[in-house]
Amino acid sequence: MFHLPDGAAFAQPLGEPALVPADSVSWRIFKNPVSLFVGGVAAVILELAEPAVRTGVWEHSGFRRDPMRRLERTGMAAMITVYGARSVAEAMIANVVRLHDRVTGETPAGEAYRANDARLLGWVQATASFGFIEAYHRYVCPLSPAEIDRAYEEAVPAARLYGAIDPPRSDAGRLALFEAMRGRLEPSPIVLEFLRIMNTAPIVPMQVRPVQRLLVRAAVGMVPDWVRERLELDASWRLRAWEASLVRWAGKVADRLALPNGPAVQACRRLGLKGDHLYRLGRDNNCMKSTV
Repeated sequence: MFHLPDGAAFAQPLGEPALVPADSVSWRIFKNPVSLFVGGVAAVILELAEPAVRTGVWEHSGFRRDPMRRLERTGMAAMITVYGARSVAEAMIANVVRLHDRVTGETPAGEAYRANDARLLGWVQATASFGFIEAYHRYVCPLSPAEIDRAYEEAVPAARLYGAIDPPRSDAGRLALFEAMRGRLEPSPIVLEFLRIMNTAPIVPMQVRPVQRLLVRAAVGMVPDWVRERLELDASWRLRAWEASLVRWAGKVADRLALPNGPAVQACRRLGLKGDHLYRLGRDNNCMKSTV
């Protein structure tokens, strides 16, 4: 349903492990394009609620001018971080850090910011982890508390390479950080502009564009209640019960589609595993079935 980066970037060097091991929770989560879309939108909503992150993203990225290119670049970076060979992922992250060194400015309230501020990076990393983990848990396959904590722990090495000093290592750590950010998060018309772009950008084929809007609303509904209230996102953004069921159906279907040229399959083959390795792992819990 959704475009994934071509697998060529994940096939080499043969045998080289990724930052995250192949038996990780993260490798299960990131193979699913539906939950990645939902989780990614939820993460950006949370990021844009923080004024320094919001200003940096909106003033220094090409999101407004070319949202598709920005989404593709962000998706590729996320995939390489999880599935790419360690040397490839480390080089990519180092390049991002160099680019972010140039991003500085002031918020409309006059607060100075820089993109490589460890505090801001910690928030961005935590919201991304929350978005992807929670979307998979809610709309694809329930994860145990231990699996959720493990997924947060798996994100720590990459977060530190990006420059985050103390990323959450568990769901309890994530909750503590969210609570600590209560005084920082605020509403902004930019959040609504972002949601409008995500509703209307040609991310999926025209025939299934209504599903795209459902996925955006699924992302809004996944944001913690108090954050939605702070951002003034009313009940019209919430999914009805039948709509939530439809999103879960789409998530489960997407979890069975092992694309031969997709990052997950190519990364498995790079490590000498069968292409359907990640899909066979879930047979016991009935969440995943192989189609390779």
